[in-house]
Formats: sequence, C-alpha cells, structure tokens
Amino acid sequence: MSKRKICVVTGTRAEYGLFYPIMKKIQLSEKLELQLIATTMHLSEEFGSTYKQIEKDGFTIDEKIENLLASDTKSSIAKSTGLATILLSDAYNRLQPDLVLLLGDRFETHAAATTAMLMNIPIAHIHGGEITEGAVDEQIRHSITKMSYLHFTSTEVYKNRVIQMGEAPERVFCTGAPGIDNIVTMDLLSKENLEVALSWKMNRPTVLFTYHSETLSTSDIKEEIEHILAIIQRSGINVLFTYANADDGGRIINKAIEKFVSNNTDKYFISKSLGQLNYLSAMKHVDLLIGNTSSGIIEAASFQKPVINIGTRQKGRLQSGNVIDCTIEGLTETIHKAQSPKFQQYCQDVVNVYGQGKASVQIIDILESHEYSSTKRFNDL
Repeated sequence: MSKRKICVVTGTRAEYGLFYPIMKKIQLSEKLELQLIATTMHLSEEFGSTYKQIEKDGFTIDEKIENLLASDTKSSIAKSTGLATILLSDAYNRLQPDLVLLLGDRFETHAAATTAMLMNIPIAHIHGGEITEGAVDEQIRHSITKMSYLHFTSTEVYKNRVIQMGEAPERVFCTGAPGIDNIVTMDLLSKENLEVALSWKMNRPTVLFTYHSETLSTSDIKEEIEHILAIIQRSGINVLFTYANADDGGRIINKAIEKFVSNNTDKYFISKSLGQLNYLSAMKHVDLLIGNTSSGIIEAASFQKPVINIGTRQKGRLQSGNVIDCTIEGLTETIHKAQSPKFQQYCQDVVNVYGQGKASVQIIDILESHEYSSTKRFNDL
C-alpha cells in the first residue's frame, strides 16, 4: 500500500514552528509521506531566510515559492497572494499530493487553499473557528474553513463554530493547539544558554515583545508603534523584540523597532527570527510578554506568564486568564499591573485552555486513518 502524500505549505517562521511537531511525526509515519512547500517570508533575506532553519531541522523542501513583493502595502499583499496562487499550481502539479495541510490564516495560506480547492486536492486545516476581529486574518481563516475537508481545532468552542459554519461534525476534531506540543517535548534552553545564543544579557525585568499591524485598522501604524516604544522606554524594562510579519505595515513596525534598539543595545535586542527553540526558551525566562501576537494568547499560558495584549488584533480569541487586554493609551498602567506580585501569583494557577500538548499525535492518527475528499455537503444544523 502506497503512503498518503501530505503536502505542508508554510510561509512564516511562527507557522512553521507550529507545524514542526506534526511534520516530525509525518516523517516517522509508515502510512504518510511528507511533502513540503516553503513560501513568502521563508525565502526573504529581510525576514531571516528562515528556509535555512527548516533544512537545518532535517526537512527536505520540495518546492520554494518566492512570491513576496518588496513593499507591504495592501495592493502588494494582494499581488503577492496572486503570485503565490500561480506558482503553487505548478508545485501541486509536480508533487501530486493526496492532501494539502494548512495552518492558520495568512494571505499565502489562503492562496494555498484556493489553489488546492480549484485543483480538487483535499485540504486539512488547523486552527479554524477562531476569532480575531482586528485583522483581515479573520475573514481569511473562515474562508479556508469552507474550502477544507478535515478540520483540527484548538478548543471545543472553535470546533462548535466550525460545525456552525456548515461543516459535518464527523470531519471536525478538537485536537488542541500543536504549538503546545513543542513546549512539552522540546528541551528548552537555560537562561544562560539562551543569553549565549542571543549574545545579549536578559537583565530583569525583561519583556518579550511581538507586535503586528492591525490590518483592518485605519490608524497610523508608524504613530502607533512610536507611541508604544516611547512608553517602553519610560517604563525602564529590558526588551527582546521580534520582527513583525510581512503584512500591510509590517516593515514600518520593524524599521521603527530597529531604530529604537540601536539607541540602547544593552537594554534592547531585536531578532528577525528567533526560531522555535529560542522563542519558546525566551518565553520561559522573560518576566512578561507584550504585543498582539497569537502566541501570547495560546502558548504563553503553558508557562503561566503574564501577557499584555494591545489593541483589537486578537479580539475574540479565548484566553486562559493570564492575559490583560489594553489600549496603547493604557499601556503604562497595564505594565504596572502585569508586573505586580498579585497578578504574577494569579498567573501561577492558570490552566491553558488550548490543551496540554497532544495535538500532533491526534492529527497524525486522523491523517493516517480518515478518508479524504475534495467534495462535501453543507451540514445544516
């Protein structure tokens, strides 16, 4: 019996980190064969050429799709999506996958789903049913859900929402979030070894900061990030910054942070791509997370770390109790609250609502045993 060919399409460092435990198990499976397509940010030197880390981790990249335009305006993102669609059709033709496995809600992920759907290739989707009201990811995610045959959700609430969208219950599985698998299985670095890896001292208090543009907002992103950085400077905290994604406005954020960090490299450090090991190790050893990234909502609770979530990008996502939502104007007060002994102690009792690190095992079992199809019926409730 021939192996089922599972084609993973990944476009960012963060998404690849979530795919990692699943891809490792596909490699070990006697029933599945891994095919891998790297796109968008992975092929960009500006964002760290992270395809090299994928190869270093022992994966063979079957196709490299260079679709990212040099600017990050709304029109260039649309063009990058279109280019990805064209190039992915050729890649699928060459690889002939039995199923395309996608995660999340980015523009290149939508291109990968659209192309697979039009070529009658079944799709399995991870992290459907979630809500993020402040970003265009919201519409992209639900659109991918409607193009997909199998669904792997991170909570029962999200499973029910996918079913509410007309997907048959027997094709929707609550597996938990695969990113937590890495926390459970990876041998994370000690604080000292992480400092060596970064060539930077994590003096207390240290914050891990990741901030992306709110792609549905009409506000001035340059003004927003400069306001946030001014508050950080006044707070006196040390900060480990990571790059924003290649979204509309992402490069504006990265340039502002680069300039800010250059003024005080003892207190501040910026990385284009920490990689999953360094990123999770940093999350373990910092005192606080600030930004608006999904990892602050999903993974940080497993470390029982306080998180400050700025703005509306993640509005609607389930939280585990360690997250404080705030506006930019309220950031100063929220930093004080998050650092307080009372809130720090409160976080020690937090249980992560996104699971305990068993998602990849369940996903592999379903990919090995379940039927695949490019056609389905709408399931009326």
